[in-house]
This record gives sequence, C-alpha cells and structure tokens, in this order.
Amino acid sequence: MPRPLRADAQANYERLLEVAARTFAREGADTSLKAVAAEAGVGIGTLYRRFPTREDLIEATYRNETTRLCESASRLLEDHSPTDALRAWMEAFVDYMLTKQGMADALPAILATREGLRLHSREVLHDAVAVLLTPGIAAGDFRADASAPDVLMALGGITLISGHEHQRDLASRLITLLLDGLVARRTSPSGARRSRQGQRTSPPAAP
Repeated sequence: MPRPLRADAQANYERLLEVAARTFAREGADTSLKAVAAEAGVGIGTLYRRFPTREDLIEATYRNETTRLCESASRLLEDHSPTDALRAWMEAFVDYMLTKQGMADALPAILATREGLRLHSREVLHDAVAVLLTPGIAAGDFRADASAPDVLMALGGITLISGHEHQRDLASRLITLLLDGLVARRTSPSGARRSRQGQRTSPPAAP
C-alpha cells in the first residue's frame, strides 16, 4: 500500500493534474510536459517523479477528472433542486468530455491496456447520473422512465456535435432541450377530465 504524500507533495500532485486537464483540453495530448510543470509551479523532475511517462499523466488526469465529476453529483443536490443540479452536472460533463477529447489521440490505447479503466469510468458516471435522477423522479419532476444510460448517451451526442461545430454555447442550448425532454408532464385531474370529455362530445368534422 503506497505511503500517503506529505501535504506539500499532495498539493503539487493535485495542481499538476488540474493544470494538465486544462492544458490537454486546450492543446491536446502532445502538449509540452515542461509547460505543464511550469504552469503548475513545479520542476519537470517533480512531474516525472509522479508521472514517469506521458501516458501515466494522461491516465491520472482522466481518472481525476472522472472522480471529480462523479463526486460533484451529491454535492450539487445539497444546494440545488434536482433539475438545477442535473443541469449544472451536465454542463460540467461537457467540460469533462472536452478534456477527454484533448487526450483523444492517446486515451484509446490507455483505456485498452489499463484493465478495467473503461468499465469503471462508465459505471461511476452512470451512478452519478442515477444519483441526480432519483430524487427528481421521486418528486415527480422527471419522467419515471428517465434512465442514466439514456441521459449519458444523449450527453455524449451533445458533446460530439458541439465539439465538431466548435461551439461550446451550442452544448448549453442542447442541454436545455434534453432537460425539457426529461421533465415530467403534469396534467391536473380536472384538466385531464375535461380533455377526455371533449374528445367524447366533439362532433365529427364536416366532410
């Protein structure tokens, strides 16, 4: 079992991952590791002690961003309604996917060789969406048939389209449409009764 890092070493580790996520999203997986280290305020030797290869840094960044995103789900529900919490999480998911796209050239090989990494990421993302959907379904805010896999599939499509068009604001507009589709449609009992009565008593249309 690895020994815990000293406080300063842990701070350096976390800062490197934070800077790497931003840099990979902005410049891609081939970005200069010296630049990453410099922006994080550490020497290149410190980076290589923690991440001996570029692939190690990419994997650690991917794991860290996935963990941060998934752990944010329950925190968002503490301060927001289920709908607002889900919207905020969806926006964060798009930013997460943009980071992932920045690592696109190297990440597939890493996912293929690091056993269980792809499956673990999919499972924790599904769990995070389920955490957000469950209270909304229970309160009648979301459709009862809303499912985490469907939401993630839709979000993946939103990210792909907005990334292809290079329009981050397009993702936000599509998220609004997705949320509209998840909202439960409420009809008052009297309104539903009037609607059914109208259907029974309406005369046939003239030929």
